[in-house]
Amino acid sequence: MNQESLFFFIGLIATILFCIKTFLFSLFGGDSEVFTDFDSIEDTDTSFGFLSVSSVLAFLMGFGWIGFFFQKQGSVNSILAMVIAFVCGFVLMYGYAYLMFSIKKLEQKTDKSLNTAIGKIGKAYTHFEPNGEGQIEIDVNGTLSVIDAINVTNERIEAFTKIKVVKEENNKLFVKPTVK
Repeated sequence: MNQESLFFFIGLIATILFCIKTFLFSLFGGDSEVFTDFDSIEDTDTSFGFLSVSSVLAFLMGFGWIGFFFQKQGSVNSILAMVIAFVCGFVLMYGYAYLMFSIKKLEQKTDKSLNTAIGKIGKAYTHFEPNGEGQIEIDVNGTLSVIDAINVTNERIEAFTKIKVVKEENNKLFVKPTVK
């Protein structure tokens, strides 16, 4: 097998595997790097995934197809073609890993601190029996949320009535109706 054929088969096999992997994970869902990142390495951020299966396949695709192109052209010698293919493969691997890292940074993680709701006015989402439980709709950390709450009064609170949060305890808000 000559070097041109070797580059061709590396590029072809890597491309087929990359397409199969992408198709299966888009079809069945899930994180495409669940089993592929090096989770056993401590003190690292495994969400980056520089050495994930996808980034290695990106390297092999770039290495194979660029190497095949330069061997097919015949304008450079074999060693130079190998070096160019390696550099291009590494650039694609790094580019893929950087792209995935950038996408993961876009994930928004909101930490709802219910303490920020104390003293705020919201509305009852459901009705509350005296000293009973229900749900309220209130702004928590800039996000309108429906949250479990407890009525601290001896009066019934109807749905859509304005309420005021008086305290938070054990991830529950305690509310009373606002003055009518």
